[in-house]
Amino acid sequence: MTIKEIQQDIVDEFSMFDDWMQRYEYMIELGKSLPLIDDAYKTDDNLIKGCQSKVWVHAELSDEKLLFTADSDAIITKGIIAILIRAFSGHKPQEIINADTAFIDEIGLKEHLSPTRANGLVNMIKQLKMYAIAYQTQLN
Repeated sequence: MTIKEIQQDIVDEFSMFDDWMQRYEYMIELGKSLPLIDDAYKTDDNLIKGCQSKVWVHAELSDEKLLFTADSDAIITKGIIAILIRAFSGHKPQEIINADTAFIDEIGLKEHLSPTRANGLVNMIKQLKMYAIAYQTQLN
């Protein structure tokens, strides 16, 4: 599946819920299915700066595709990073760099987060794209 198709699936899934309490519960469930980061990667280097909660993300290149693992000490934040990893993990760095993140606005995530969490979301996206840029540079 392309990143765009995965993002559309996520938008479709969120549209099935009537209210934000159900969507939060769904995000918490998504967080539980997150590919967990190895404890060895829970370091300050992998900590996303500017997040209210602690969020660690690790990226590695396998068959020219980026694979992300992550963890957070907060259940909602864990759900947010799970959504982003679902959208981007398993794709080539250039695809991640070029990917649009409008699906976040389509599901209404930013407007239903506190300002600090919304800021953290932006920083998570930025960090995933920075990993993609770093690995793309290695491939060139």
